[in-house]
Amino acid sequence: MHILVVNDDGPPSQQSSPYIHSFIHTLQSHGHTVSVVLPHIQRSWIGKAHLAGRRLTPTYFRPGTLHTDDGTTHTRPRTDGGEEWVLIDGTPASCTQIGLNHYFHDRGKIDMVVSGPNYGRNSTSLFSLSSGTIGGAMEGAVCGVKSVALSYAFFDRNHDPAVIKGASEVSVRVVQYLFENWAEGVDLYSVNVPLLLGVDGDGTKVLYTNILQNYWTMGSSFEEVEANDELDPDEREMQIREGGEGVGGSDQKVVGLKHKTFQWAPKFADVYRSVEEAPPGNDGWAVKEGHVSVTPLKANFMHFDGLIGGEIKLESSSAPVEQAAPYYALVDYTDPYVRPRILAALHKHLPALRILTTPTPQPNPTAKILHWSSYESIPFEDILAHPDSALCSSYIIRKALIRKHYLSHTLTSWTTKHPASILAGATSTTCELELDYAEYLDEALAEAYELRDSLAANDNQPPSQRQWWILKPGMSDRGQGIRLFSTLPELEAIFEEFEGDDDTDDEDEDNDNDAWGVENGKVVTSDAAANASGIVTSQLRHFVAQSYIHPPLLIANTKFHIRTYVLAVGGLRVYVYRRMLALFAGQPYVAPWEESADLSGHLTNTCLQSGDRDGSVRLFWDLADDVAGGKEALEGVWSKIQRIVGETWEAAARGQRVHFQTLPNAFEVFGVDFLVDAAMGVYLLEVNAYPDFRQTGEELGGVIDGLFEGVVERAVMPFLGVGKEEGEGESEMVKVLDVELGSW
Repeated sequence: MHILVVNDDGPPSQQSSPYIHSFIHTLQSHGHTVSVVLPHIQRSWIGKAHLAGRRLTPTYFRPGTLHTDDGTTHTRPRTDGGEEWVLIDGTPASCTQIGLNHYFHDRGKIDMVVSGPNYGRNSTSLFSLSSGTIGGAMEGAVCGVKSVALSYAFFDRNHDPAVIKGASEVSVRVVQYLFENWAEGVDLYSVNVPLLLGVDGDGTKVLYTNILQNYWTMGSSFEEVEANDELDPDEREMQIREGGEGVGGSDQKVVGLKHKTFQWAPKFADVYRSVEEAPPGNDGWAVKEGHVSVTPLKANFMHFDGLIGGEIKLESSSAPVEQAAPYYALVDYTDPYVRPRILAALHKHLPALRILTTPTPQPNPTAKILHWSSYESIPFEDILAHPDSALCSSYIIRKALIRKHYLSHTLTSWTTKHPASILAGATSTTCELELDYAEYLDEALAEAYELRDSLAANDNQPPSQRQWWILKPGMSDRGQGIRLFSTLPELEAIFEEFEGDDDTDDEDEDNDNDAWGVENGKVVTSDAAANASGIVTSQLRHFVAQSYIHPPLLIANTKFHIRTYVLAVGGLRVYVYRRMLALFAGQPYVAPWEESADLSGHLTNTCLQSGDRDGSVRLFWDLADDVAGGKEALEGVWSKIQRIVGETWEAAARGQRVHFQTLPNAFEVFGVDFLVDAAMGVYLLEVNAYPDFRQTGEELGGVIDGLFEGVVERAVMPFLGVGKEEGEGESEMVKVLDVELGSW
């Protein structure tokens, strides 16, 4: 759930806003996406006001350590993707308006506004009518968003972190319950949580209540002060809170008019006395008794009668609240661009799903669980042991696809047996090279006869007449180690260069996240297997040399490749995501014989580009006006891509079962790259595990949002047994392969 948090107490402060950081941290730990807009200073007792005519200016707060005041405020937003809150020099209601309408669009639709937690209770009409906390929530309600005003009622100044944590935990559970059980006709809820040790335990009731109607009866809520006795507003607010009902005023007779100065000094004794005299059932009574009050409201300061008098039954605090859920998800994906989008897709299609914050223990061993995590975080042994109840976001073994030299062997073996396959014309000539040192190049070329013969033929040709080649390390990514060459001396010089860098480049074999294997029913790493046989994996050198595709299709004289997202599910259904990207090189294209050292015009990896990258990523379907044949030509490319993907995965699944092991309880999203030549031929370049989804940038973030929704619909929901049947409705996930192979 995407939650906008506002308040009326301002940014974290042990004196004036001691609860906000703990509450936000607890929301995030429960898997919610949290966006924050707060007043830049304390704004209590201001109700649902706006500062008419005032120009509001944001600053940016970077939270520090919980329960400390070490956060920092800045005049400009950060650019490193770290956590940051927006501060507005306005009111709580203005914070809600600005948060809903002017920030956070990249995080998806805001599902709920939570205003608070307020420093002090907002029970009874005397507090509620002036509450900036309720004003912030009411602004969300009149904007059509489910809203909750949250207040912590303290009875002393014991702000022990354990007490605050308990209040935050029960608050998050109440907020989640209200969101999932929102009563028809309710605009917002006012929730008061007593700040007592153990408030999150089973002894605390959560009650629907009405607002106690009460009145000021002891006279003015202001006291006269001498001009030199005036306190700073924040100091005066603190004095009121600490003094409680003891802060009062004095009556004084005045003849005629007299110039006076007045200080806000409400007589809280009126509030406390009205609570003592009123019958049970109201919000003030519930807080006095140590219970949580939940008051349903209309956005006109009237409580909603339809839910008064009942008790809310939350799950026992002795076990996680998720215990009653039929399925769970552990989303251990640290990328701040990706994780919120995964959570948004899950919450949209699986509202009953419970998000776990730790991998163990699983709350209910009989329920189904989704592990959508980085490769290293997936408990593969548990996945193998629970094929019917545990689903994970990666296959264990898929070298046949994601390692360049393995992929080359996969395609060669398949096309040898199936010469009519579309793959026969969808890859450039590829030769594998395996050597430890440059002096062994001749031995490696003895096996790569096509490359050897080409280089020999090139000796007597001018550069423009040669067949050019591109060298790629077999286990690198992000464009590392790629070189162009056309003669044997050029290739020798490349390997001598690599050899000179050997001390700093250990060619990490695990950077493709495929280091696992299965031996005797147990999961082991490839390093462990290699070391057991006496092989030092860092000394292995795998390369592929591919004939350079020239001339490529150019847009504005710039080379590009197509990034396609492919979803593989179980054993084995394969889908291609229609919303493809076009990734452009950083410089205009030049033929390889004109420039082979500077690769900026040849390589289209956006991660290699620096400076202004505007226009480096476009939607594939937006290229229609730039390509001869327009939309029809692009449809032809799309048709070829579907066929190539289908046969590539079938080639790996059927022909390379040692190196691509399908599992019935796994799925994976791959980034597959294609190049189109000037004749509209389509070539498969490579397959990437855990692709960099941030290549879309913020403007095209909707592409990834749609992708993850498609993954949930096609991979997660069928495993959980919920959702539509396959084929119902329209989808941008197009199935290209369906062969049931089961596990390896």
